[in-house]
Parts: sequence; C-alpha cells; structure tokens
Amino acid sequence: QVQLVESGGGLVQAGGSLRLSCAASGSAFSRYAMGWFRQAPGKEREFVGCISWNGGSTLYADSVKGRFTISRDNAENTLYLQINSLTPEDTAVYYCNVGSFSGREYRDLGSWGQGAQVTVSS
Repeated sequence: QVQLVESGGGLVQAGGSLRLSCAASGSAFSRYAMGWFRQAPGKEREFVGCISWNGGSTLYADSVKGRFTISRDNAENTLYLQINSLTPEDTAVYYCNVGSFSGREYRDLGSWGQGAQVTVSS
C-alpha cells in the first residue's frame, strides 16, 4: 500500500503560482498512475488531473487545462502539481491519489493523502 503526504499549500494572491508535492512511501509508487483532486468548501471532491506511471501521459480537467501541470519523479517517489495563474476559484484542499489510467479515463484505487490547503486571495 502506498502512503501519501501532500505539501506546498498556502495562501497566495490571485495570479500567483504554487507547486504542490506529494511524497509517496514504498517502492510501488512507480507502478501506479497518480491523480490530483481538489475539494472546495461546500463542494464535492473533483478530479483535477492525472499522470501515467511513467509520466508519459497526462489528462486534465477542462477547468484547469493550460494552467495546471502534473509531473512526477519516480526516483524520488514524488508527484507534483504546478499551479499557475491562480484564481480565487482554485481555493480548495488538494489531494493526491493512487489510481489507474487508461489514457482516457482515470480511476482512483483508494489511497489518499491528507490534503494540502490552497487559498487564493483576490
């Protein structure tokens, strides 16, 4: 089982950038696709994007396409989410997740981190 710990969240002004990290324990990290989700106050958790096990393929939600970039370093067991041009609507708790990715569809396999709070001020 892969254990996940997110970091890098914080308070940022609109238009700014952040990079979130997700550190994974264990040797299984490189075998799995990984995803990012977010949950805004009063809303359901939503898919942000995902990356294949080798980093060769990514998929993003339409709402973040062009502003968010997912990458991974399998040697360091770490997943990243680069967020640019932040808006107040990006305020949420961001979660990383272990999953499977067909290239078109992502499915979470049930391992979640504790989340990282991102707050964007206008």
